[in-house]
Amino acid sequence: MAKISDYVEVKNKKVAKRYAKDKVQAGQWVEDYLNGDVDMKGDFMDFIQNIKSVCNFKFVGHHFKFFFTEFLPEIMSHSKKMDEETIKSHYDDQNDIFRWFLGPRMVYTSGYYKTMDETLEEAQDNKLDLIAQKMQLKAGEKLLDIGCGWGTLVAHFAKNYNMDTTGVTIAPAGAEWGTKLIKENGTEEQSRIWLKDYRDIPKQKYDKITCLEMAEHVGVKYFKKFMKQIYDLLEDDGIFYLQIAALRDRKSLFYGPDQETIVWGLFMNEYIFPGADASMPVSWDLRKIEKAGFEINTVENVGIHYSKTIAAWYKNWMSNKEKVLAKYGEKTFRMYQVFLGWSVRIAEIGGSSAYQIVCHKNVNKVPRKRYIGQIALGENKKFQNTTSVVSDKTTDKVMEEYETKEKKIMVK
Repeated sequence: MAKISDYVEVKNKKVAKRYAKDKVQAGQWVEDYLNGDVDMKGDFMDFIQNIKSVCNFKFVGHHFKFFFTEFLPEIMSHSKKMDEETIKSHYDDQNDIFRWFLGPRMVYTSGYYKTMDETLEEAQDNKLDLIAQKMQLKAGEKLLDIGCGWGTLVAHFAKNYNMDTTGVTIAPAGAEWGTKLIKENGTEEQSRIWLKDYRDIPKQKYDKITCLEMAEHVGVKYFKKFMKQIYDLLEDDGIFYLQIAALRDRKSLFYGPDQETIVWGLFMNEYIFPGADASMPVSWDLRKIEKAGFEINTVENVGIHYSKTIAAWYKNWMSNKEKVLAKYGEKTFRMYQVFLGWSVRIAEIGGSSAYQIVCHKNVNKVPRKRYIGQIALGENKKFQNTTSVVSDKTTDKVMEEYETKEKKIMVK
């Protein structure tokens, strides 16, 4: 029978007692590993795949401290100032960290795999073209992407579908990256990135609106209001695409066979996605979407695609270990190692998933016949021939400019 000492080497005698037993509390292991009090023996992913046999998932003191001093205040506030500080602390001025696991596409959302052998880049291109087909994009239409990250979707739809695209982000580094990506692809006249809070988006109409894995950051408090804002920004015959991470529904937060997901979720909210408290069961999301006035057209579970996507991110991260250690140190490397490695398992077992939701206004005059004969769910078929907006040359140029700017800041 496996025990925790088979996977963990104690480096600090002060924590040795808890590793003398067969199992340790997962919350204690996370803190000990991040702080360097323990090291891992053998392959990290071997431990992750066996974590349930050598860890318990009861709440520990650190969880309660985080819950009451950080998590609850974030849920109750979600002010512009707090959200800006939270997002910038994670996303801004760290383009190199994200490139070291996201790869050249710089897409921080689930890809879509048509075969088990496709690369991460192919899966991300698949995802972009699948969204385009689900949304029935037409040349000249106006599209708004809320929470656009590094602008890949905005650039892709402008170049390959001749759309007028606008991306919105609160992270300056992402906006700068996306703006350069648009320029490299020669679509400045029909594509742009706005650096602003989603609440400050000007009131105008769009034919299509996308929001990929950003709505979680809006928070439970403002989720329905956010859906109503999108409703008001969308043309009456428009289509809204929401891709959102969702946790498995459960009877209790405090006990049950799936407690691992809750402990993982607390780690994620504290270290990786602070303020992303609107990661709820998908049934909760759908009710809020409908109450805002939308009619749901399709819902596709892409959780297993996410597991495979994150596995590729993990591989990228591990291949860049020396670069991370040299610039950011051991704790940052371990923090993202835990995030990526553990998330592969959580998505694989269904503890957390991702959903592609296509909807439109629930009004009589919506042209519902347009969905007949069109792609509703992803199919294992060839999508429209499109060209990637990210070449190695483009990525290297943007990254070189970023690193040059960073060196100048360090010199000052």
